[in-house]
Amino acid sequence: MLNWMAWTMPSGLFFIGIASILLVMTIFEIRKPCVERKGWLPIPTTRGDRLFIGLLSSAFIHLSFLGLSDLSLWIALAMSALLMLILLRWG
Repeated sequence: MLNWMAWTMPSGLFFIGIASILLVMTIFEIRKPCVERKGWLPIPTTRGDRLFIGLLSSAFIHLSFLGLSDLSLWIALAMSALLMLILLRWG
């Protein structure tokens, strides 16, 4: 049914990771609601704001790797995961 799509292992893991993160963040938000805080980002953000910014940044990293280099998407995945951890912790 999805034969027309060019799924690769890295892109599949990327979307599975996004779904997992959204599920965990939803459960965490229900259990312990967060408040806005000011990190190194220039705006006060909530946990969900930082997640959204991280996911958007991850998409741009992956698209940049696809369009501008022949490097493996595993590198983009590692960079995205590191950026996400930094944004969620200190952003």
